[in-house]
Amino acid sequence: MISREDVEHIAWLARLELTEEEIEKFTKQLGQILEHAGKIKEVDTRNIKPTSHPWPLKNVFREDVPRESIPLEKALKNAPQKESGAFMVPKIT
Repeated sequence: MISREDVEHIAWLARLELTEEEIEKFTKQLGQILEHAGKIKEVDTRNIKPTSHPWPLKNVFREDVPRESIPLEKALKNAPQKESGAFMVPKIT
């Protein structure tokens, strides 16, 4: 079962500010979710072969073949701002 302290800790990790009502509600809901997910333990899997994926996987992408790219001048032709052969973009803060 999940405790109130667990919910408060999860909210702190996610940087969420929860009201008292939300803490109580989420404690109950998360407890129900974990209880429901715990039912998987009841399934007999002794004769089931472990798998990482239910279907065989194969690469459906094309071969990576090197080819000539567009010239730098053409790539930067319509750039609003450029400097030293690169796109200038706003700083992310």
